Amino acid sequence: MKKINLNKIVRTNIQQLKAYSSARDEFKGVAEVYLDANENPFGVLNRYPDPQQIAIKKRLSEVKDVNENQIFIGNGSDEVIDLAFRIFCNPGKDKALTFTPSYGMYNVSAAINDIELIELALNQDFQINIGALEPYLEDENLKIIFICSPNNPTGNCFEDETIEFILSKFKGIVIIDEAYIDFSSKESFINQLKNYPNLIISQTFSKAWGLAGVRVGVAYAGKEIIDIYNKVKPPYNISALNQEAVLNKLDNLAQFEIEKNIILNEKEKLEKQLQEIELVKKIYLSEANFILIEVTNANKLYNSLVAQKIITRNRNSLVNNCIRITVGSEKENKKLMAALEELSVTPDEVENSF
Repeated sequence: MKKINLNKIVRTNIQQLKAYSSARDEFKGVAEVYLDANENPFGVLNRYPDPQQIAIKKRLSEVKDVNENQIFIGNGSDEVIDLAFRIFCNPGKDKALTFTPSYGMYNVSAAINDIELIELALNQDFQINIGALEPYLEDENLKIIFICSPNNPTGNCFEDETIEFILSKFKGIVIIDEAYIDFSSKESFINQLKNYPNLIISQTFSKAWGLAGVRVGVAYAGKEIIDIYNKVKPPYNISALNQEAVLNKLDNLAQFEIEKNIILNEKEKLEKQLQEIELVKKIYLSEANFILIEVTNANKLYNSLVAQKIITRNRNSLVNNCIRITVGSEKENKKLMAALEELSVTPDEVENSF
């Protein structure tokens, strides 16, 4: 098992931070009269929620086979990302690294926290170029490496051997963003937590679990890292309503599997149908619930679909002439394909028609 010294990675002020102790932190249990948190005594949602989300962690521990003290519940995965910068990176001094194209929030969160973000281009197969990465691994000011796998917007997973190489060689924190892992044929890196104390796994209830409106993300890591996350987070970061919604989903795993399989079946159908569309030049392999396609003219195709009230994601600025299509319901997918068939023309006419 790899060993790390968190004192060399965690910011000094965070190490010295005394966490805020809320009323619900100081009293745990059930009482008849609550006069400790300055709450309104009237109403249904008048009480503060569990600040530690104990019921969710207990259920997730069973589902994911991870100890409860290795789970952090965040206000979306964005809070997991933002807190990582706050915990490990000194503003204006330290750095983080990710690969491009990838999830844009790493860049935004780095900028908000005044952290330089190094962006290394993926190779032509959208895989990590280890040769380009290696010189950065010895930089003492490089504290975090973000790896989005399955990657957004490309849809592919990175090779396990590459990720394990980074985990073993890098002295800082490696965050594997597994927002789409439930759709993937590859296993989560959660089972590697015991081998790499510098590993944080980020997952979400927004994708396969169908709770994007609830905004609940999860970080899995060693107890030492999770303790720091809990010290830095706001006291009541997950509302009672959102905790209830997550618990309801976790109590209905059979329905979760049914809906996930419907999406995967629809994706397979879409991939086959897209092969018949003249405008589509390439369909990238996807391990997520979306498909990245290269088309003749992404900007104009995107606008033509918008005109028909069909919204895809124009990724032309990240991957030339590419559009990302989320797999929808059968009805939504049929409407998309009908529109693409109508817009499709022979290759010689494409440039003139768009």
